[in-house]
Amino acid sequence: MPPSPQAARSPQSLSGLLPFLRPYRGRIALAGLFLLLAAAAMLVFPLALRTMIDRGMAADPGTRLVALREHFLLLFAVAVALGLFSAGRFYVVSWLGERVTADLRSAVYAHVLEQSPEFFESTQTGEVLSRLTTDTTLVQTVVGSSFSLGLRNLVMGLGALGMLVFTHPYVMVQVLLVVVLVVLPAMVFGRRVRRLSRASQDRVADSSAIAAEVLNAIPVVQSYAAENREAERFQVATDNAFHTGVRRTRARAVLVAFVIIANAALMLWGLYQGTQAVLRGTLTAGQLGQAALYVGIFAGAVAVLGEVYGDLLRAAGATERLMELLVSRSPVVSPARPVSAPAPQAGSAVRFDAVRFHYPSRPAIPALADFSLAVRPGETVALVGPSGAGKTTVFQLLLRFYDPQQGTIELDGVPVADQRLQELRGRIGLVPQEPVIFSASAIENIRYGKPGASDAEVHVAARGAFADDFIRALPEGYDTFLGERGVRLSGGQKNPPLLLLDEATSALDAESERMVQAALESAMRDRTTLVIAHRLATVQQADRIVVLDHGRIVETGRHDELMAAGGVYARLAGLQFMS
Repeated sequence: MPPSPQAARSPQSLSGLLPFLRPYRGRIALAGLFLLLAAAAMLVFPLALRTMIDRGMAADPGTRLVALREHFLLLFAVAVALGLFSAGRFYVVSWLGERVTADLRSAVYAHVLEQSPEFFESTQTGEVLSRLTTDTTLVQTVVGSSFSLGLRNLVMGLGALGMLVFTHPYVMVQVLLVVVLVVLPAMVFGRRVRRLSRASQDRVADSSAIAAEVLNAIPVVQSYAAENREAERFQVATDNAFHTGVRRTRARAVLVAFVIIANAALMLWGLYQGTQAVLRGTLTAGQLGQAALYVGIFAGAVAVLGEVYGDLLRAAGATERLMELLVSRSPVVSPARPVSAPAPQAGSAVRFDAVRFHYPSRPAIPALADFSLAVRPGETVALVGPSGAGKTTVFQLLLRFYDPQQGTIELDGVPVADQRLQELRGRIGLVPQEPVIFSASAIENIRYGKPGASDAEVHVAARGAFADDFIRALPEGYDTFLGERGVRLSGGQKNPPLLLLDEATSALDAESERMVQAALESAMRDRTTLVIAHRLATVQQADRIVVLDHGRIVETGRHDELMAAGGVYARLAGLQFMS
């Protein structure tokens, strides 16, 4: 979702952080109290200095030393108060930055996990990772530092202006005129910095997306000797990010230079006016020192606010990108009033009725067309056909990763769209085609399908999958950390009434395939099973074989019947067995 034009011209996008700040109102109030006290201590300092100059220096020679000592002690007390209040503000605000960033990162990640595969057809994983890391770090900088620093300097700047109004109204009018000349150009520069900040973050996300894509497919890249080509592609992306970042930095450098020079002019003008007033006898030396400090405080506050404004603009771009993720809505959600399907006795019943479906990225090409299929409880049905025939689509629709454009899908007599997503998917076990493993121990990977499984249940599942001996031979047995990828998880460990096998033996050698087939035959007892396999030898014993081609069912029957018919199945089988 692109940002609105108005949001693109100001830091209003930071308002998206308000829901994450509200739970910590108490700490925000405490930080505000420390901020006000620190600002007040800073504003009292010039008054104490004026008193020391005008009264301490003007005291009788006999009591002057004692008077100066008392005034210096007062100044030191003010400095101690300033230090303590500033430290308190720093701690509380830094805690808020860490906490809010952690909450925001967790919220975005949890929301992304709920998105349907349609979301990832248009959003690269690397871009999501960039938003979770780079963008949240920018937000942390603002919440935990820049925003508080900006408020502190805003309070001190307004306080200094107020004191100038009270003590030197003529000087204050001149200061305000100069401020207008400083702020207006700074806002113009700020808008350009804002646009370039968003562009810079997008280019960084592009390079992250390329890196994530390539690293996830590193064996393929290396098998085609494409390392140099991919490195060059990444270099181009990082160079684009660099050049965009340089333009952003150049614009911000101009903004910083302008603010510093303008503030120096403001301070010198104030000092010049003050010295003229002393020479005329309308100001005392103490009043001049006080005015000079207030002008200095105000000038410093404006300079810091210029820096902070640049940080706010960068964080506004980061917040926009994070809010785009948070406002995205999955087209597949649990119904408001879900219906629970009855508990099956001997496997689930599955029914597809006149289903028509196309993937969002390919609207003109139907993945399934007028697809109807009824699977009885406990039946084993094999789905075969050439690549792109729609076999995997059947599984994705059953798991409700997508919803069909036409037709209905039922599990145990209840439409899948009427069931709660977690309950629906909890009734289905999936053994995927691609090896999947998480960065955890062997026992935690096996327990993934059933988090509450006991160690004994895990061992039984491993023995059933002929993995127990292999795992026990690892350096730390079941507690061995497995790293990333490379081992298949068994979908049968949560004991579902419906089991989906997606090319479950395609990556195995003959001996391993026989072992896994034995394990799968055991897992398939007393449950409904849908099997996808290119190796037709693995589906010959299925109760029924359904042959798909271009999203349509073209043949149905047992192996012998389909071979005798001499159709698509017979042709596929002939090609395989001849080879």
